[in-house]
Amino acid sequence: MTQQPIDVASKKETEHVNVMKKANYSVLLQIKKNYSAYLFLLPKLLLFTLFVAIPVVWAFVLSFQEYKVFGSEFAGFDNYIKVFESEAFRIALKNTLLFTVVTVPFGVISALVISSMIFGLGKLSQSLFRSAFYLPSVTSMVIIAMVWRWMYNYEFGLFNYVLGWFGIDQINWLGQSSSALWALIIMQCLIPFGVGIIMYLASMGSISHSLYEAAKIDGASSFKQWLHITIPLLKPTTLYLVLLSTIGSFQVFTQIIMMTGGGPGSATETLVHLIYKTGFRDFEFGLAAAQSVVLFVIILIFSIIQFRVLRHDE
Repeated sequence: MTQQPIDVASKKETEHVNVMKKANYSVLLQIKKNYSAYLFLLPKLLLFTLFVAIPVVWAFVLSFQEYKVFGSEFAGFDNYIKVFESEAFRIALKNTLLFTVVTVPFGVISALVISSMIFGLGKLSQSLFRSAFYLPSVTSMVIIAMVWRWMYNYEFGLFNYVLGWFGIDQINWLGQSSSALWALIIMQCLIPFGVGIIMYLASMGSISHSLYEAAKIDGASSFKQWLHITIPLLKPTTLYLVLLSTIGSFQVFTQIIMMTGGGPGSATETLVHLIYKTGFRDFEFGLAAAQSVVLFVIILIFSIIQFRVLRHDE
């Protein structure tokens, strides 16, 4: 009477072992079958491991250490405690959040509107505008920042020159705390989101015309067609662009170091610039690693929230 459950358990264990053997055999068979493809992927995989995976793991290990050139010491959670007690980190986090909250929605919405206006044009006009809006995406941010620094210049900048036409006093755009961060935000908003425009145009081309024809028969206006057909069907593209631009905004660095260096004071300090200063100016690599891990967790939380809010329901 007591032997039957043992036999059933033994049978299940045998079946589980057989399933695992089949799975391993299937994986080995796939690798053997597509070995040439894996050989082509191998260099990229090695570079990814060397320059991304290993540094990420090392940064996590380093965040628990008091780094010294000769003999680092285990510091436990001391670096993380310093991060959360640091006023500089709180200011940098606040500035980064403000930068992200303003620039990401503005960039994605403007890309959607511009691509909707371009999509109805002829092929030649569409190609012209597509190239014009994508050009800033392939231009170095260093060059763009230098141009904008000239336009914000207090003495001979373009903006103050235009304000002079209307009798308005000159503004020290980048030199005073009240306007420096907003000057950077305005700059970021006015740089066309070229990648977003290209992706929206490609996604619009895949929407079936029969949906618009059916809507026309029902008497829907062009705006209602855009609102109830185009925007919902572009939701996966919107989700991807929001995630992409949010991660980019949290990592804003080039504009800061080229135009303000985080100043005046800490008015334009952002998280990545603070990490850079902590690591390469103050040589506190353990603390900089802890700041990096906290930044990673913040981006991860934002990404999960956005994915849950904007995910495409089948």
